[in-house]
Order: sequence, then C-alpha cells, then structure tokens
Amino acid sequence: MPTFTNQIVFITGAGSGIGRVTALAFAKAGARIAVAEINELNGRETVGQIKQQGGDAIFIPCDVADSEQIDKAVQQTVDVFGRLDIGINNAGIGGKFGRLLDQTKQDFNQIMAINIGGVFYGMQAQIRQMLKQKERAHLAGDHPAGGHPAGGKIVNVSSIAGVRGMPMGAPYSASKHAVIGLTKTAALEYVRQNIRINAVCPVYTHSPMVDELISTAPGMEERMRRMVPMGRFGQPEEIAQAILWLCSDENAFITGQALQIDGGLTAG
Repeated sequence: MPTFTNQIVFITGAGSGIGRVTALAFAKAGARIAVAEINELNGRETVGQIKQQGGDAIFIPCDVADSEQIDKAVQQTVDVFGRLDIGINNAGIGGKFGRLLDQTKQDFNQIMAINIGGVFYGMQAQIRQMLKQKERAHLAGDHPAGGHPAGGKIVNVSSIAGVRGMPMGAPYSASKHAVIGLTKTAALEYVRQNIRINAVCPVYTHSPMVDELISTAPGMEERMRRMVPMGRFGQPEEIAQAILWLCSDENAFITGQALQIDGGLTAG
C-alpha cells in the first residue's frame, strides 16, 4: 500500500460505498480526510470510523450539484488542514432504470447535475487551490525532493458505463462518458502545473447504488454477475486501492487515464 502521511484528501460522496472505503483506505495510509457528503448521518459515520482507526477527518455537508457548496467545502478543508493535496470526485447517482424514451427531462437533468456537475465543479475548486499552493511554493523557493514543483492529484469516479453502452441507463451512461472526457481534457490542460488527473471505471461494485439496481427486477443480480468474466462483482476495497495507486507519487508519469476495473468485461 502506498503511504500518504499528512497529505490532505478531499472526497465527495464519502458517506457510503466506494467513497467511504476510499476515505478509510487513505486515512489508514496516513492521510487526513475531508468527508464531503450530502447525507449528514452517513458522512459523520465515515468520520467516526476514520477516528476509530486512529485517523484524522472532518465532515463537510456538500451538495455537489451546487458549485458554491463545493467551493465552500474545499475552502473549509483548507481552513482546517492548511492545504489540499488530493481530490476524489466520487459522488454520483444511478438514476431511473428504463429505456431512452422512458427517461424524462427531469431524470436527465438530475443525473447530469450530480454526476457531471459534481466532477466539473469539484475539479474547478480543487485545481484553483492546487494552483494557489503551487504559486506560493514557487515564490517561497520550495521545491520538494527530486525537484518536482508543487501540484496535486485528482481522481474522478466514472464507470464501465462510461466506456460502453448501458441499455436501460442512457442518462447514467452519458454522464459517465462525460466524466472521462472531462478527466482527459483537464489532465492535458494542467499537466504542466504538475496536477495529475485520472479516472477509475469500476464494473458493478457492491454499494448502495448497485443494491438499488439489483432490486429493480427478479434475477437481476445473477444477470449482472454473468456479464463479468470473473463471475463476481467488484469489492469497494479493490476500487479504493486502485484510486490510491493512481494518487501515489510512485506513479507520477500517469495522467489522463481512465482505468477500467472490470473483471475482464471490456477485454473482449
């Protein structure tokens, strides 16, 4: 496991599923965590679990569809911890399961506001802060070991639905394709500022969102499982470890990638 001693990590949607497990993994690796979550009960529970394992974390209420709330959440992180090193834009929803013509304008707009708006606004706030830190480090003549200037790391959580079609989930698939487009574009725009931006694309992973999808029809879980060559769902811990790997300084040459964590689904 890579180490992140005293690094500051901001994670949206950290109240459950992949977000919570990722927050716990970063904390175990030595990071200090800002848990940004719209559900206060879940967010505070994540903070409690981090503190129980000896870590340091704060809860920040945040609706990622609201740019002002994300800006304030990132600023609160800096106010408390002094800086921001890593941003994980994880918050998202699955939306309604149904054919394209059954989806309403409201269904589409809600998914876009959260799944894309949350990533777009999150990266804006995170990159602004990382650039401020880089400028301060430059003015102070502070260059870390190895001569690399200050920067930061961002990982956006997309989905296998972001690299292939998802029948009965057009708005969700569209939003996750867009996450990858945002990731690649921002990575190219800020690569010279030493800000590395990547995405992860999990297949069906045990989480409240997948549990909700399973509940839509009898036999759904088995049908979903058969789609994955490994014959099983992903575990949140497996996605979290991939996120930590992408954020590690040992992988400083990786940016603009969409890492598919799919049990072989897209290999064929």
